[in-house]
Order: sequence, then C-alpha cells, then structure tokens
Amino acid sequence: MASSSGAAAPSNLWVLVGLGLAGILLMAKKLNKKVVKVDFGAFVEKFQILPPPQPAPPKAPHPLTSLTFAVSDLFDINGFVTGFGNPDWEKTHEAASQTSPVVSALVDGGATCVGKTVVDEMSFGISGENRHYGTPTNVVAPARIPGGSCSGAAVAVAAKLVDFSLGVDTVGGVRQPAGYCGILGFRPSYGAVSHLGIIPISASFDTVGWFATDPSILHRVGQVLLQGQFAVQRNPRNVIIADDCFQLSKIPIQRLTQVVIRSTENLFGKQVLKHENLSDYIASRVPSLKALDFNKSNGDAKFSSLRSLASIMQLLRRHEFSHNHFEWINTVKPTLDPLVSAQVQEKPELADKDIENIIAVKNELRSALNALLKDDGVLVIPTVSSPPPKLGAKELSSEDYLMTEFSLTALASISGCCQVVIPLGLYENYPVSVSLMAKHGGDRFLLDTLKTMHASLQNKLADEAGKSKTSNDVSKEAAAEIAKEKGNAAFKAKNWQKAIGFYTDAIKLNSTTATYFSNRAAAYLEMGSFIQAEADCTKAIDLDKKNVKAYFRRGTAREMLGFYKDAIEDFKYALVLEPTNKRAAACADRLTKLFP
Repeated sequence: MASSSGAAAPSNLWVLVGLGLAGILLMAKKLNKKVVKVDFGAFVEKFQILPPPQPAPPKAPHPLTSLTFAVSDLFDINGFVTGFGNPDWEKTHEAASQTSPVVSALVDGGATCVGKTVVDEMSFGISGENRHYGTPTNVVAPARIPGGSCSGAAVAVAAKLVDFSLGVDTVGGVRQPAGYCGILGFRPSYGAVSHLGIIPISASFDTVGWFATDPSILHRVGQVLLQGQFAVQRNPRNVIIADDCFQLSKIPIQRLTQVVIRSTENLFGKQVLKHENLSDYIASRVPSLKALDFNKSNGDAKFSSLRSLASIMQLLRRHEFSHNHFEWINTVKPTLDPLVSAQVQEKPELADKDIENIIAVKNELRSALNALLKDDGVLVIPTVSSPPPKLGAKELSSEDYLMTEFSLTALASISGCCQVVIPLGLYENYPVSVSLMAKHGGDRFLLDTLKTMHASLQNKLADEAGKSKTSNDVSKEAAAEIAKEKGNAAFKAKNWQKAIGFYTDAIKLNSTTATYFSNRAAAYLEMGSFIQAEADCTKAIDLDKKNVKAYFRRGTAREMLGFYKDAIEDFKYALVLEPTNKRAAACADRLTKLFP
C-alpha cells in the first residue's frame, strides 16, 4: 500500500531474488498456505460463509446485508478446528461439527464470515501477542501491542479488512484491544448473548462481544444478537464521571474527560453530569469484599476496592480455567509461552467459603452498579490505564501493570454490566479512549446512547484539535511533510527502520496522503517486510489510483510473497499508467513467461 515521492525505488536485489523464488515452483504451495498471515497478521484462517438469498420484496432485506465479519479463533465453525491460539490444542482436537449459533445468526442476518483471527495463547493473555501464530500488527501504532486476548479481531477491523468482528471478553479480551487499536468495542451484559459453540475460558465472565469502527454497524450487530426488540430510544439522565478511575490513568484526565463533559452538556444539559468516587461507593455497597480482603497490606485505601475486585477476578478466572483445561494441559504438556505457563500450569485451590464470598461480591457489585445507574444512567471510566505498551515490554508481566488494568476491566467482568469502548483520537501519537457502562440488561440503551453521542464526541474532539492546531506554529499537514522529509533522508542513508518511523509519524499526522504510505512501503521492501509493504501499497492505491510506484512496489512485494499472478497484474497496470516504465515491463515479461 504505497505510493511514492522522495524515496528511492526498491533495490534491484528484490528482482534478482524474485528470479530465484519464481524458479523454485515447489515453494509456491508452501507460500500460498501462508496467505492467512497477510493482512497485518490478523487471520489464522480464511474462508467464506455466505448469507442466504435476500427475501423477495416487499419484505425488508437482511439487516446485515453487504457486511463482512471475522471471528476470533474461539468460535466453532463447522469443518474447522477451533485453535484456541495454540498449535498443540489444534493438533489434539477434532474439527467442529457445527457452527456457533452466534456466527450462524450473523450469517442468517445477511453478513459474510470471511475467516478466523488470532487470539492470545489459550486466550489467557491481555497483550495480544502470540509466539506461535505471530502478533497482529497494531495498525495505528505498529511498535505497540494490539491488546488481547482478541487481538486479531480488533486488528482486522482497525485495518478495514472487515466491517465488524467477534471476540470473547473474559477479563477485557474485547475492551482492551478496542482501546489499544482505536476502535469501537462492545461487551454486552453477561448472559445477553449465547455462549454455545465457543471454547470456555472462565464461565463466570465469558461474554461474546464485537468490534467495529462505525457506531451504526455496532448497533446493527446488536439488533441481531441481543434478544428482543430495541425499545423507543431514551437519552441518559445521569452521566457519571468516575473521578478516581481516571486517576489510575497515565493519560491526562482533562484529555479524556473534557470531550465527554462538553458533549454531554451540549446534548443533554449540565444537569445530567455527576461525579463519583467509585472506590468509596463500592466499599460501602459491597460488604463481602471485606471477607476477601486481598489488599490488607496496601495502605492506599483510595483504590483498595478496585484492586480487590481485580484480585478476585484473576483468582476466579484461574480457578475456572483450570477446571476446564488443567487435565488437557497436564496430559498433553503443550508448548506454552512462559507468561501463560506460569499462570495456568498450577491448579489454584479455592475453598468453598471463598467461592461463596466471590459469588456474593458478584451479586452485590451488580446490585450496587444497577442502583447507581438505574435505567437511564451511564458511568464514564477510562478503558485502559495507559497508551499501548511496546511489544515485548517487561511491564506486560509486572504485577502493577496487570492490577491497574484489571482494576478497570473488573467492573464490568464481575458485575456483568455492559460496556462500550469509544475511541477519542490520539494522545502523543497513540490511541486513547473512554468507556461508557450501563446497568446489567441496559445493552440497547447503551448502544442507543453511543449512536446519540458518537458524532458529538467526534465533533468536540475535532474542535479541540482545531484549537490546538491554530495555536501551533506548524499545522498537522506541515508537520507531516517535515516527518516525510526526515524519512526520505533516513532512506537515502539506508537507515530503513528510522525511515519507517518517520513515515509512520507522517501517516499519523495526515493519513490521506498516498506518498507517505508508498514511501514507507519502499523502506519495508528494503527490510524484507513484504507483508507490510504490500499492505501499505494497497492503502496508497486506495488513496491515489494513478500511483505508478505503488503498483510497482506492490507487484514486487507480491512476487516475494509468492502471489505471482497478482504481481503480474500490478506490473501490467503500472505499464498502463506509465508505458515507458522499463522495470515494470521487464518484471511483467519475466513472470508471464514463468507463470503463463
């Protein structure tokens, strides 16, 4: 996906290497099997499940007509093994004999299912990294984690490879990747959507959720999956800012809350805004927490309730995961990532009294939040506590990082209340978001509220960006050009990684200029990162259909990936645009002779 300007053409080295690859025809099959790894590494398997024919007029068309979606590799698809993010699991399990009812409902609703996506190993991580199948690339921040467990599903939506996707949210598996990838994510009320046909992780928390970039699509999926009809739309009468939760965030509070406050005032009036110290509220309304006080040594009483909930959630998840899968782990002894292995290979023991107390906490927390929110209230909290960490960062395994993240995700996981993630642009070039929560069973109300507020939130965000822009000496567009020129200088100096970084900065500042994607593709080609180069070229071509260099570079990338016929088409189209392009002519002729 690239176009060009300012960066040198790809090295002739790739053409020479291409000759060698093209000659080894036996490699083609092996390369073609890896087609599922293209597209930012989101997919583990590609296929098509087509919807039924449209009903004859005057009946209305199917509600999800023309939409495409992917599912996390936790959902059963007839004829495919549900992989669970681990190759040993895939080897030791049979193909599913029927498709998950949730997937079937979406297909019957008019959507086309196009494949399965990567998850954390055994869906037990929150980073989205998977050493067996590769880590899906965070489209907005490639050097950062995409978030997990349903990283591939989030990346597929963020990269616009599908219109929406399905995941399973246990302790944040939909909400975290939505926050880190800058897209919408919805975790319904616990039990609102069928759990049949998915691999169980922790039965007390497992909830089918979905991702999209368009709130109307998120809403349409909800109309299909949520039982019953959507009632007459109601506006929220209470919008409650959880002040202490925002103090957990490393992102400035004003950056997250001001847009929500101004949008709320504009739509519903100042009178609906309220503030709450959620830790204190929970401590007073959930007495069973005292019987499970995991933070007696923690002198910071302000956050003790939230951290206690985080500890309870982790403990019960491990207990239920072990109940489901310990026998298989102990028998098969699979190759597991050390971070996952450390958590799942020891069988945790919970006394009956502890389980009774945890169940009491779940019930009390749901009652407390339902009482706070009633039928027409939403709670505003940060989705995650920080921008996405770097890939492989040590902090991902630190107790402090996990406890802080789980302090936020435990609210919906333990209470079973519904939550929607709303992206709020970038902060220091990384995605940021807030979440809205509604009472258990308030799913339709929450999706309606999202539809009402989304445009206003984006407008207020644009207003803030506009104010910032006019106050700066350099506009975003000018800053993007500066970043591009820095990238060009790094490219000429053959510092490919540095060039990619500068071109990425230019894209973050201005994602509508084909040149930036094309130049980054040139650097990716020099590094041998052909999947990323192909993706950048395609994006550049989407932006500029006459970008000759983008077609040539995509042809080069596709040849290296083994997609020879696609490469021939790209080289030939480059010749249509520029008939005197000798390199494109030579490449097209060479491949046509080898693959007539």
